[in-house]
Amino acid sequence: MTQRLKTQYVQTIIPKLLEQFKYGNIHEVPQIKKIVINRGIGDASQNNKILESSLKELGIIAGQKGITTHSKKSIAGFKIREQMPVGVSVTLRGDRMYGFLDRLIHLALPRVRDFQGISPKSFDKNGNYSLGLEEQLMFPEIEYDKIDQIRGMDICIVTTANNQEEALALLKQFGLPFKA
Repeated sequence: MTQRLKTQYVQTIIPKLLEQFKYGNIHEVPQIKKIVINRGIGDASQNNKILESSLKELGIIAGQKGITTHSKKSIAGFKIREQMPVGVSVTLRGDRMYGFLDRLIHLALPRVRDFQGISPKSFDKNGNYSLGLEEQLMFPEIEYDKIDQIRGMDICIVTTANNQEEALALLKQFGLPFKA
């Protein structure tokens, strides 16, 4: 089953961006390559149960099993040794990516209290957008009674855009609610 945002991209977004930026070729139009969901867990080095519950939560949210990220070097001040688990990460591509983006735009972000829109300043110079969420409860898949602690996550939307302006136009066409 093709995702709704994927068909919207092919049918409406590509022609609009072709016209707006005067691309010579359809392959020059920016597209979303992948979405990376990341959660850093400092407590995971002492408590393995926290790591497992975070992996399970991200798996439910993303619809795909995540991986454990490990520390690259030892830091005595944080009581971290090399190769200790410090977070979880999920990389989404293809139909799962479009499905997650659809749920993020239409279900999760509107459930945030006092939501005014997301900042249009969170682009890097390559046209990738990063977004930080403070809690996982905004996703309807997560049940309040099943979580042990409220934890945030970082979402990075990686695009093929050449600059921030093209990436902003692409994500606005997808319907991301940016602040005015």
